[in-house]
Amino acid sequence: MNKAFLTRAGRALSSPLRLWMWTAGLALGVFLLTRLALLAHAWLQSGQALGELLAALPRGVLRDVPVALLLASPFALAELLPGWRWRQRLRMPLLGVYVFTLLLVAVAEIIFWDEFGVRFNFIALDYLVFTTEVVGNIRESYPVGTLITLLAGVSLMIVAWPGRRLVAWAAAGRRGPAASLGVMLTLLLVGVGAWRMAPPEFSRNGFANELADNGWRSFIWAARQNQLDYFQFYATRPAAQVLASLGRLAGRERLSATASHTHRVAHAGGSQPNVVVVMMESMSADYMGTFGDKRGLTPRLDRLASEGLLFTRMYATGTRTVRGLEALSAALPPMPGKAMMRHPGVHDLNTLGGYLADRGWSPHFLYGGYGVFDSMNDYFAAQGYQVTDRSRMDADLIRFTNIWGVADEDLFDQTLRLLDREHAAGRPVLAHVMTASNHVPFTYPDGRIDIPSPGGRNGAIKYSDHAIGYFLDQASRKPWFANTIFLFVADHCARSAGATRIPVYRYHIPAILYAPQLIPPGRVETLASQIDLVPTLLALLGQEADSRFIGRDILHEAPEAGRALLSTYQNLGYLKGDVLTVLLPKAKVEAYQVSPDGKEAVPIPVDGNLADEAIAYYQGTALLLARHFAGPAPRGSGSY
Repeated sequence: MNKAFLTRAGRALSSPLRLWMWTAGLALGVFLLTRLALLAHAWLQSGQALGELLAALPRGVLRDVPVALLLASPFALAELLPGWRWRQRLRMPLLGVYVFTLLLVAVAEIIFWDEFGVRFNFIALDYLVFTTEVVGNIRESYPVGTLITLLAGVSLMIVAWPGRRLVAWAAAGRRGPAASLGVMLTLLLVGVGAWRMAPPEFSRNGFANELADNGWRSFIWAARQNQLDYFQFYATRPAAQVLASLGRLAGRERLSATASHTHRVAHAGGSQPNVVVVMMESMSADYMGTFGDKRGLTPRLDRLASEGLLFTRMYATGTRTVRGLEALSAALPPMPGKAMMRHPGVHDLNTLGGYLADRGWSPHFLYGGYGVFDSMNDYFAAQGYQVTDRSRMDADLIRFTNIWGVADEDLFDQTLRLLDREHAAGRPVLAHVMTASNHVPFTYPDGRIDIPSPGGRNGAIKYSDHAIGYFLDQASRKPWFANTIFLFVADHCARSAGATRIPVYRYHIPAILYAPQLIPPGRVETLASQIDLVPTLLALLGQEADSRFIGRDILHEAPEAGRALLSTYQNLGYLKGDVLTVLLPKAKVEAYQVSPDGKEAVPIPVDGNLADEAIAYYQGTALLLARHFAGPAPRGSGSY
């Protein structure tokens, strides 16, 4: 193949096809460099086997091709349209914007991977809705100005040198009806192929599957799949059987997603205990010395674990704050797609706050950030909670802020003031407090700990632990302290990525009940889920008799009956003993034997009884929610 042949071949190509090929090739180059950067991160930071990761490279390139062709298609279309002068003038500016966008998205993918260990998914989609927090977080966490300047400079270099020459080469190509028709048909085929691509699943290693994907494709897929109808996508059983099984598993004959508003009684002059639920942002169990960490990041939580009632095998239901909030308010298993509390019109659910409000408690939700994020304010207000977020905090208590909210100490001061006020009025309180300091950009007040701010994840953890100690020290001096039950629990772990479909160890969270005058210290070794904490609290309050929650009182559960419910965006897990049963879209059911540390999972045959129990929890919850929202009837009973 000589130079003359290549020259003739180049002349034979139409102008639209020439420009399309070159701009698509540029996108392929950026995709490859991005994948190599993500591979290096997974290998060096997450300890993944290099051989498994390398197997994703050729598969990833094949998936990149239609995406690159689709991204570059506007250049082909522009060449087909009439108007020579404007097209000639706009080629270079458009090329500059195109190159800059490719590079910017590549950097965003690397940042997102560093935080979540996956390609763009529904989290990235949600972040576009809450641009104030996300953009502010990026500005406070990264040298945005430097990055933008660098990317702009690289874009200008590409456009000024090879870009100008190659665009001139492309413009010299021939035009004609046949060439235009060929380009249009090719565009149509590429568009259909790219649109129909599903996430890759060639490996049991989750990192390898993510590396084989394309971030642009995964983002569009998340936008298309933001809601997943359980009855359409997952294994089902007859509804009557499912609800009967769920009632048995939950230890209750009656279950409901809707508030009952029965048995309203007057409180006994404030004699009922206060309940303070502190949800700690991203506080993985493995950060605590109690669970083996040697860095000394959580001295106060470790002390609390020995002085209070520690649940050693507590697991989060999901990987985002909204999952923890709905588990600790409504005790609902996680549904596929976006979290239930993000759905519009969610009101009058059967929640801990609503249940206790009917019995004399004053329910509150306190958050140090702006509660419009993830619809927190709307959700809790609709369930009858009084909401206090950053915009409603007492101004004199706000001393330190970053984009995610006030420092934990300031939030706890607001909580102390609230409890003082309610105690003076003679009302018992339920305070659900959501912290925010253990979150990028990891900034906090100076002088509190021995790690200067910003101190990265380690500094944020240690400051959050310090703030909890501060809160308890202040609370212990209050007249209401002796009659208060504190629950310290994480919303989710700091990281969710792993090599398996549902990496169990990424869901292990601390949960500690603390009430020195009411609850003796100890350890509860039963495998448990976040949804169990609501009925456990009600049992401690003597209020569980007519409750209709799906979770179970852990303190009166046989150890062998323990189980946990874990989820990703679309994989629904049921952990019992060392067997993880996973419900997947397309009505698939898989099972894995999980290693003691939760990091490894070996495929095993599906146990029918465990599959039935998993379906009972998830389909049963879907049925209860469908009744609550008065939605359409489920489409058939299905089978697995």
